[in-house]
Amino acid sequence: MSQSIQQTIPKEQFLALAINLLHRHFIAAGRTPAKRLYREIQEGRVVPITPVKMEDGATVRFRVSLDHSEFAGHLNFGAFRGGLGVLLGNIARALQQKREVTVFTVDQRPGAMLFGITGVTVEGDRTSVMVLGAESGVEAGTITLQLMYLDPAQFAGGGDPAREAAG
Repeated sequence: MSQSIQQTIPKEQFLALAINLLHRHFIAAGRTPAKRLYREIQEGRVVPITPVKMEDGATVRFRVSLDHSEFAGHLNFGAFRGGLGVLLGNIARALQQKREVTVFTVDQRPGAMLFGITGVTVEGDRTSVMVLGAESGVEAGTITLQLMYLDPAQFAGGGDPAREAAG
């Protein structure tokens, strides 16, 4: 995990916080506010969602973004919300089962990470793979929760990542 996030909160607690925030804003929220937020991130904006006071007393401002450049076809709110629900459920199950969650980092962006749990949905003949990333350090005291779609062909055998969805 990124040094600044790691200093504040363990990975498992961070993931639990992240899925709770995303659930609150996109799943539990009414359709109108959730869809309004979706439209903003779908247009490429990084949108503030909430400040959170951490155990060490620091306040972190959480933001959310969406990269849908790898989504096959036209992304609509229903498909997004469905994929997000699957992703959040898979992360919650991994945390409940105390499974080790792989974290991928990028050398050129030390504050960026990608969590190795997918949310796979199939609509017609199209498979979509959503993942959660996070980035800190862009602005002091902020963490951006990055929802992104990956090309399903990137997965083992280029086949059906739905078989790998839970891990």
